[in-house]
Amino acid sequence: MDSAAQTFPPRVMSIKLWPPSQSTRFMLIERIIKNLTTPSIFSRKYGLLSKEEAEEDAKKVEDIAFATANQHFEKEPDGDGSSAVQIYAKESSRLMLDILKRGPVLKEDGEAIISERAAAKGTVFDISGGRRAFIDAEEAKELLEPLKDPGNLFTKICFSNRSFGLDAARVAEPILMSIKDRLTEVDLSDFIAGRPEGEALEVVNIFSSALEGCDLRSLDLSNNAMGEKGVRAFGSLLKSQKHLEELYLMNDGISEEAARAICELIPSTDKLRILQFHNNMTGDEGAIAISEIVKGSPALEDFRCSSTRVGSEGGVALAEAIGTCTHLKKLDLRDNMFGVEAGIALSKSISAFPGLTEIYLSYLNLEDEGAEALANALKDSAPSLEVLEMAGNDITAKGAASIAACVATKQFLSKLYLAENELKDDGVILISKALQDGHGQLSEVDVSTNSIRRAGARFLAQILVQKPGFKLLNINANYISEEGIDEVKDIFKNSPSMLGPLDENDPEGEDYDEDAEENGDHDDELESKLKGLDIKRDE
Repeated sequence: MDSAAQTFPPRVMSIKLWPPSQSTRFMLIERIIKNLTTPSIFSRKYGLLSKEEAEEDAKKVEDIAFATANQHFEKEPDGDGSSAVQIYAKESSRLMLDILKRGPVLKEDGEAIISERAAAKGTVFDISGGRRAFIDAEEAKELLEPLKDPGNLFTKICFSNRSFGLDAARVAEPILMSIKDRLTEVDLSDFIAGRPEGEALEVVNIFSSALEGCDLRSLDLSNNAMGEKGVRAFGSLLKSQKHLEELYLMNDGISEEAARAICELIPSTDKLRILQFHNNMTGDEGAIAISEIVKGSPALEDFRCSSTRVGSEGGVALAEAIGTCTHLKKLDLRDNMFGVEAGIALSKSISAFPGLTEIYLSYLNLEDEGAEALANALKDSAPSLEVLEMAGNDITAKGAASIAACVATKQFLSKLYLAENELKDDGVILISKALQDGHGQLSEVDVSTNSIRRAGARFLAQILVQKPGFKLLNINANYISEEGIDEVKDIFKNSPSMLGPLDENDPEGEDYDEDAEENGDHDDELESKLKGLDIKRDE
């Protein structure tokens, strides 16, 4: 047969998302522990768990969630596992919330007690479990029946993941009116999914009017693609809120006009501690409107305005407004188009956050100049910083020097994410040197996609493997030679789970110099530089 006439079937790539790796499972446990031991509105009401109790509960939560998701996966083994992943995440979140609302407990026979549902206390009414679904009037009557019990003590309702049509909304209306005086938390995220705009707006109006006048502490309206019309349809509810502590408006189509409407409708945000606007189309003008809300929120502790299409002008406005929030603990501005100017503006506000523990500044087009300004500002503030993320900002070895000086002062640092930059070996070794002394709480470092070669990877690995609490190093998608990969694996031979996947490493990448690798010239040159390297630390 003529070889030119041969045909081959196309290659079909199948990516399995389930089961998760051990490192992924461990990372989830760590996140649950952090949530269970971090002071919050729940801990003030129910008490704060000790680290020991949180660790025990977190492992139980993850085990239960994994078993539940795995049982689902076994029923559909030909799938890619995406539905199992969703169940894993949702079940973990549900069980973790149960524990937060349960608070610390006495142990019986050495075992911590995990309640089946927080609703056992009679304070939470949650219909979000199960498959995302439309509900009609009959189903609404059945689902909401417990709310009609005059003896119920529900203070929180969660209608998320259930799409209400007009008939179902009319069933809910009198029930909500009867209990609104005792409600403190309302979650209406993703409750009109798939409905035509006209019907969705009528449903929103019904819920808004029914809940008008309730004195909420937490309101979640995320994942409703509202836009300005939807925001104004919630006007009755928003206008009556004077004591909100938490407001979530993620993935809501918050445009410039919608942001202005929010600013106009909410009468007071002086008690607001959490404000989240993730994944909207806010833009610069919308960011300027949001900055007015921020200025009126002096108690703000957690501000998220990531993936909101904000450019330099809006970034500067947000940076200046954030400077008034002296209680800020968590700041997430990822995936915007700030640029250098907004980065420098933000650096001028950093000193106002002495209690900052987490800062997410990835994909902001900071470049060296903006990254240096922020790193220098952080170096002299935020002594308890635990998470620093500056991935995807075109940071080179020049900017790495300032980051290294900053990192050297952060002895509570747990996670450092610097992926998708241009640090190369010189920058990575500078940062590695900064991590050499102390940093006993460091658990994760990500310097993937940084054009790193053998010397940088090896030096970083040698330092991190010695950290007592270290969990995961990601050096994937770099230019590490095969010899370098073998060396790194040997460094982690006693704890291979600490080393992330290396399937995207390219030993013959664009920066690969075969002669230099064979002769060790590059390694020797870098190692000679290290002899005189010193990262200055504040006394």
